Amino acid sequence: MEIAEKKEVDENKGLNSQSDFAIVDAEREAEEKERHARELKAGLHPLKNKFVLWYTRRTPGARTQTSYEDNLKKIVEFSTVEGFWVCYCHLARPSSLPSPTDLHLFKEGIRPLWEDSANRNGGKWIIRFKKAVSGRFWEDLVLALVGDQLDYGDNICGAVLSIRFNEDILSVWNRNAADHQAVMVLRDAIKRQLKLPHSYVMEYKAFW
Repeated sequence: MEIAEKKEVDENKGLNSQSDFAIVDAEREAEEKERHARELKAGLHPLKNKFVLWYTRRTPGARTQTSYEDNLKKIVEFSTVEGFWVCYCHLARPSSLPSPTDLHLFKEGIRPLWEDSANRNGGKWIIRFKKAVSGRFWEDLVLALVGDQLDYGDNICGAVLSIRFNEDILSVWNRNAADHQAVMVLRDAIKRQLKLPHSYVMEYKAFW
């Protein structure tokens, strides 16, 4: 995903030191525990993470940061099993989406931009699919991500389905491209969860 240098101020721009990030992580963990307690009390089944689904309808030929962010639209967010299925059952299938279009499923608080503080030191695993089968693999990936079935789950930021003219592309974004073990374990977990045939090639691309 090609994105020009971000001009707007990142909401986490002031976080520079390791202690700053530790404080933010502790606050988010406390918020997650409170959310889980509320949802359990309401008789719901909380997910480990809250997710946001984004949609981008790209304008062919437009490559500026402004045009990309202007086209980035938040569709829905969910934090329970029940909420996920209500959302997912009403979404258009990938085969019905125009090209070029991107669907982004990311953890709450992480925007699907590589300049986001959670993404900028990370990268993504990329897999290319024929359009006839991409929908099934996307659904399997979404279920694995939402259900926290991928190893090193805390290192995962989100996943993207890119609808293109001749093929579709799945990508899984992670926080730390320098952690070789986590990157390779994630690769193996994706292969396992998607039951990926050996003929498919996975490519890793760091954002820096």
